[in-house]
Amino acid sequence: MMDESNEIILQKSKRLTSVVWNYFERVRKADVCYAVCIQCNKKLSGSSNSGTTHLRNHLMRCLKRTNHDMSQLLTPKRRKKENPVTVATIGFDESQQPKDGYIRPTKFDQEQRRGDEIVMSRGSGGGGRFSQERSQVDLARMIILHGYPLSMVDHVGFKVFARNLQPLFEPVAITTIEETCMEIYIREKQRVQHTLSNLYGKINLSVEMWSSRDNASYVCLASHYIDEEWRLQRNVLNFITLDPSHTEDMLSEVIIRCLMEWSLESKLFAVTFDSFSVSDEIVLRIKDHMSQSSQVLINGQLFELRSAAHLLNAIVQDCLEAMRDVIQKIRGSLRYVKGSQSTQARFSEIAQLAGINSEKVLVLDSPASWNSTYEMLETVLEYKGAFCHLRDHDQGFDSSLTDEEWEWTRSVAGYLKLVFEIAADFSGNKCPTANVYFAEMCDIHIQLIEWCKSQDSFLSSLAAKMKSKFDEYWNKCSLVLAIAAILDPRFKMKLVEYYYSKIYGSTALDRIKEVSNGVKELLDAYSICSAIGDDSSFSGGGSGLGRGGMDARDRLKGFDKFLHETSQNQNTTSDLDKYLSEPIFPRSGEFNILNYWKVHTPRYPVLSMMARDILGTPMSILGADSAFDSGRPVVDESKSSLNPDIRQALFCAHDWLSTEAEEVQPLSRQYAQAL
Repeated sequence: MMDESNEIILQKSKRLTSVVWNYFERVRKADVCYAVCIQCNKKLSGSSNSGTTHLRNHLMRCLKRTNHDMSQLLTPKRRKKENPVTVATIGFDESQQPKDGYIRPTKFDQEQRRGDEIVMSRGSGGGGRFSQERSQVDLARMIILHGYPLSMVDHVGFKVFARNLQPLFEPVAITTIEETCMEIYIREKQRVQHTLSNLYGKINLSVEMWSSRDNASYVCLASHYIDEEWRLQRNVLNFITLDPSHTEDMLSEVIIRCLMEWSLESKLFAVTFDSFSVSDEIVLRIKDHMSQSSQVLINGQLFELRSAAHLLNAIVQDCLEAMRDVIQKIRGSLRYVKGSQSTQARFSEIAQLAGINSEKVLVLDSPASWNSTYEMLETVLEYKGAFCHLRDHDQGFDSSLTDEEWEWTRSVAGYLKLVFEIAADFSGNKCPTANVYFAEMCDIHIQLIEWCKSQDSFLSSLAAKMKSKFDEYWNKCSLVLAIAAILDPRFKMKLVEYYYSKIYGSTALDRIKEVSNGVKELLDAYSICSAIGDDSSFSGGGSGLGRGGMDARDRLKGFDKFLHETSQNQNTTSDLDKYLSEPIFPRSGEFNILNYWKVHTPRYPVLSMMARDILGTPMSILGADSAFDSGRPVVDESKSSLNPDIRQALFCAHDWLSTEAEEVQPLSRQYAQAL
């Protein structure tokens, strides 16, 4: 072996212009020059008389072994023959192509720059040939994921960018990209259908109305469930454009068509509506349709629900409407104070003289977001002394509040504070299982009872109006809320007993017994279906709750049900009795209720089936980004002008694909803006 300590690495001279010298170090020992391969350290002759053909031949063998891109090493004639459309700036691992047909970009192992040339090594698969079709699919996925307008393919800036990035990419027409988006939608829909058809438990449906600037109406239908790994899941199923002649009665037809399209009639557990104006007739039609293919649990007491977040928004709108004139005065006061620098300076001096040391800044609210109105009221109350002084000493200030209006503002701000805190808790919960809502809604209930006792006729009438809406919600949802709380091992029956004693007083025991009977009746329904292995009425995907493999023509199914019913009086301990008799789980530290039931499924096999369906019920269907919006979500103009089928495809596919990209914003941020 040569003595490497005597080798001298030579600086590359300007004459070394061949591409091969990017892969060799030129070294000298004594009077002999060598070329050392960077890849394998092999030494070859490096003298100027030897040329570079032997170096190029070595590299072709060396780089081929390591799956590197060799296109830059080929002579122009050979490159044209062997790799006519090689692209050095885009790398895909084609050997790792997924089953869905979409190519995901791979990470480059190495990048070597040479002036304006870029040579990128690749992982296994090599080749790197450009594909117009693949690029078109990637473009469509990008548009879907990020909510870009389809018209971007015609934008001059995009065309210039694409041409400079890849000259071989041919511009795509809007109609072509629409077709590609539809293909992606159809493929992803099949995947979602497969997931839902093989789901172990029941599925819940949420119904949310949308609108547009041109007053068109839409309905968004989404499934909610807990999967086999005990993870809370949500999938948008349909985004339907309602006919202009649409009446409320047609909503039941839309929902039934959705259930039939997705084969969910036998899987549906409950439906959560965003509106309190949904008539009983609509719900009755859906129940009648369901009863043809599955049983409705405990006479449908759990079937029809309302969104908690929409209730909170409705209560807030009652407050703001009642305080409309007062709020207009407050806005006028802020505009006056901020009207000039001299007025601002004088107001600051008055605030200091009044001993106001608040760090809050007076800012006008945004009527579209009620949380900003609440924050404005809170801030104005801290500066009450300064505004009162301004009222008494500035004749130009004509937006001042009376003493009575200041008291109304203080009381209403107190109402809004509680609602704001609860709404913030709901929107900040990344896993909003049904058990998290009971305590919060009970706090609202208790406060409404107290507010109704106000001696001020204005405040008591406002509280009565708010409580009327709450009572309608409570009548439909209290049983599900209570059962979900019982299924939380940190509370069980104790939380129901605690809150019901505060809410109902002397009649609390009767109300608690109603909840207890409801839980037992529901568990009995699950026990019966588990015992007879009734796939068609209680589960899907070919895996029943119990003996799913039993022959559907088993003539002794009736006997199984009879055996279960006549065994109730025997001294057997049900899952519920066992669960309630055990100590309450500690409330300290982080707790994941889905993990709890996943671990305890073997111990409570039937109760865990019930827990899966109850905890997966959507008790609120407003996204975190729209929790404080004052109106319905609105489809933006670029989407509202599209063909209904394309709009649905973009809306649904965005939801289905977004799980693959953590950085994608929530769907409502992409497609909606508050009224």
